[in-house]
Amino acid sequence: MEAWLFIERLLVAAVLGGLIGWERGQRHKQAGLKTHLFVAVGSALITVTSIYGFRSYMSPDTPYDPTRIPAQIVSGIGFLGAGAILRRSDWTVQGLTTAATLWVVAAIGIAAGSGFYLPAAAATAIVLASSLFLPRVEDRFFGKKAHALTIVVEDRPGRLGAITAALGALQVDIVQANLRPGEEDPDGRPEDVVVELAVVLPPRRTPLDVVAALKGIAGVRSIDWEP
Repeated sequence: MEAWLFIERLLVAAVLGGLIGWERGQRHKQAGLKTHLFVAVGSALITVTSIYGFRSYMSPDTPYDPTRIPAQIVSGIGFLGAGAILRRSDWTVQGLTTAATLWVVAAIGIAAGSGFYLPAAAATAIVLASSLFLPRVEDRFFGKKAHALTIVVEDRPGRLGAITAALGALQVDIVQANLRPGEEDPDGRPEDVVVELAVVLPPRRTPLDVVAALKGIAGVRSIDWEP
């Protein structure tokens, strides 16, 4: 009887983790269906093993805490989360939501492995609803459109600081930044830096205000604004 109970808990973890992984995969994120499913099943298996796996080796008087092994999942999942975040390069930071879903899926696996199906299913529903509908709610009621701003500037000390200072003076929010080498000199060293930004304008500010402020910075060669 216990064998079927163990299989049931692993299958529940697989289904719930797979649902969240499917949503991540549909958005082409770093960790998709397989990764989330594996994390959920692995967490459930560790939990089941911790609860039931060592009883035959212990006497009734032996003190035993079945939570000690599953507790390591919470810290151990950080390696996968860090990989999802640090996978990006060129100063681009992405994957925070995917890292968070991996952590939540591990918790769902622990709950399923412990037999707490209702909390595990409720957490899955909350995560899916948040991932699917919260972006629309934010865009509808709180969202501000991000614009693509590309600046080619001389590769000299202080140039990037001047750009961020100019944008800060206009209260322009930088939501994403990416740097890459530009044109090279005869020795093969980059003369310019291409600064690719995603920015959000504050009220009563226009793209012309941003372009005018950036044009006044020494070393700025070109500015490209995409609405």
